[in-house]
Amino acid sequence: MTRTDPISYLKPTQEAGRTFVQRDLAGPVVMLNLLRFRAVADYSGHPELAPARPISGAEAFNLYVEHTLPFLRETGGDLLFFGHGGPFLIGPADEHWDLAMMIRQASAASFLSFASHKGYLAGLGHRTAAVMDSRLLPLSEMALPVAGARP
Repeated sequence: MTRTDPISYLKPTQEAGRTFVQRDLAGPVVMLNLLRFRAVADYSGHPELAPARPISGAEAFNLYVEHTLPFLRETGGDLLFFGHGGPFLIGPADEHWDLAMMIRQASAASFLSFASHKGYLAGLGHRTAAVMDSRLLPLSEMALPVAGARP
């Protein structure tokens, strides 16, 4: 992404968290993650997690995923998709994402349980070190509006 403004989104605001809870999503929730990595991971906020040598943001994110998967699965979640990003086919021409990821949680409550799990939080610094910008969109399944159609 080649924006000139310094705006980046790394964690939810209180308002966004409140809105998520108020949506009262029923059933499974899929979290669509779009991530843009730092060239070099910044562990200044979490020096206790820093590797012995500098690593890329992508490498730091891999450490985050390795740390996170057991806690994700313990709370009813799983990784559905993990893939390379790039520029949009439809969207801003100067915007790209390094990674797209989809996480399924059994429910909004299981997502909140995961996000507040002490074990998970202990490794969250890898994500913070890795990510320059991100988007997280909670999705809920719905029936297709065509009679007899299946998703």
